[in-house]
Amino acid sequence: MDLPHVWLWTMLLAFVLTWMIFHFNNQRKKKSMLKLAEAATEEIREGVADIIIVGAGVGGSALAYALAKDGRRVHVIERDMREPERIMGEVMQPGGRFMLAKLGLQDCLEGIDAQKLTGLAVYKDGKEGVLPFPVENNTFPYEPSARSFHNGRLVQRLRQRASSLPNVHMEEGTVKSLIEEKGVIKGVIYKNTTACQETTAFAPLTVVCDGCYSNLRRSLVDSSVSIYILL
Repeated sequence: MDLPHVWLWTMLLAFVLTWMIFHFNNQRKKKSMLKLAEAATEEIREGVADIIIVGAGVGGSALAYALAKDGRRVHVIERDMREPERIMGEVMQPGGRFMLAKLGLQDCLEGIDAQKLTGLAVYKDGKEGVLPFPVENNTFPYEPSARSFHNGRLVQRLRQRASSLPNVHMEEGTVKSLIEEKGVIKGVIYKNTTACQETTAFAPLTVVCDGCYSNLRRSLVDSSVSIYILL
């Protein structure tokens, strides 16, 4: 084989070897960067919270308190932290008081001008019937009376109790949508009120407690479902 052919084959072999080395190094760098990104993502998802709760009303705040007392890290996202100004009151029946006591939240009914109710009255066609709560042979650990109060005051007391626990992070923001991967809810996309920017939050479990009239609920629930309100 003459010299020009030897030189040509040498250059071709050098080019192929150089390309292979460059290709394998590039692939190794990509895999390394992908692993680092996945590790960072898992750290964010696993290190922030165990449960995300959307909405800090009666249900969301009580749930956050109960889960946090059980040792869970809870991230609560509420659209408006101000006291709800609804033109309505609230009546908690003896059974509701009993469940509140089981959660350790019975003192939230104190200091909110709650009124004691000892029974119900039914009016029809000019007649009335009084139905007192049974006092004898009841299984309640206290007098079975109800409480009437302003809804917003109870909500604020429950929020205060939940946020007093170190493993509850209560934040004001509006949840725009849920993050779903392969049919599994991984977290939420929300807009923080203070920062005025959209961000994400991840947790193994997301609970939506934001009320039946929220924009998020309308996007999650079939619009054909009827909602009845008993007055």
